[in-house]
Amino acid sequence: MTTQGPQRVAVGSMEVAYTESGEGEPLILVHGGESDRTQFTALRRFFGDGIRAISYDQRDTGDTAGPDDPYTIDDMGTDLADLVFALGYERAHLLGTSYGGIVAMHAALDYPERFSSLSLAACAPNAEFGGPGMATLLKLDPQERRSFMVDMLITTQGQIDNPGLLDRARSVLAPRTPEQNARRMEAVATHDVLDRLVDLDVPTLLIHGTDDPLIVVEAAHEMAKRIPNSRMELIEGGRHGIATEFPQLVGGAVREFVHSYPTTR
Repeated sequence: MTTQGPQRVAVGSMEVAYTESGEGEPLILVHGGESDRTQFTALRRFFGDGIRAISYDQRDTGDTAGPDDPYTIDDMGTDLADLVFALGYERAHLLGTSYGGIVAMHAALDYPERFSSLSLAACAPNAEFGGPGMATLLKLDPQERRSFMVDMLITTQGQIDNPGLLDRARSVLAPRTPEQNARRMEAVATHDVLDRLVDLDVPTLLIHGTDDPLIVVEAAHEMAKRIPNSRMELIEGGRHGIATEFPQLVGGAVREFVHSYPTTR
């Protein structure tokens, strides 16, 4: 597998940095709140042939450059929808994890015509589904959050069986200034799409770990009840970092889902 990047493309007033690999169905990967586009490095190979996997840096992240103005979570959804066109596509697939799943939800709700499928891993429709770890996380400063997040991502057994998982989890935690962190936290604070999910007109795959300490698994169950044409895959014992610890399961499920809804249909 050849991975290209980082490359850059103009999206509104920003220069968005992205990395791509593979050829075929365009699948845009939307990283979590503490991460950047490199979060998906280990996951890419599990998508197999026939998928062009594209991960990008969101606002206030990594190599993406843009204004320092405040923004909303809806603005981030618009960024994502506009990125599809900027990359030369009419439609694409989405995989969003955690914070990235929230961004992907807003994009799919507001611009359903631009997306052929939506895969959401370890995310929730609003703050009501935050687990015990989330309450602690929100009280920490950025540096403390980075250390705390590692334990929230990987199961104890996973740490024992594969110590390298911890290094991988740490490697994708992106540094940000206090101002950048504040803007991102302010943006996501308004997220609540629970009552809009019945109108989500994009085929949706929900993937969640049953022992996620940050977003309880009930979030996936509730979304599955509300979203038409949705499917749910639970990873027994998985914590918040399921895409890192269980890349074969997550990648395989997303691969099958993407190929079930080709952009050329």
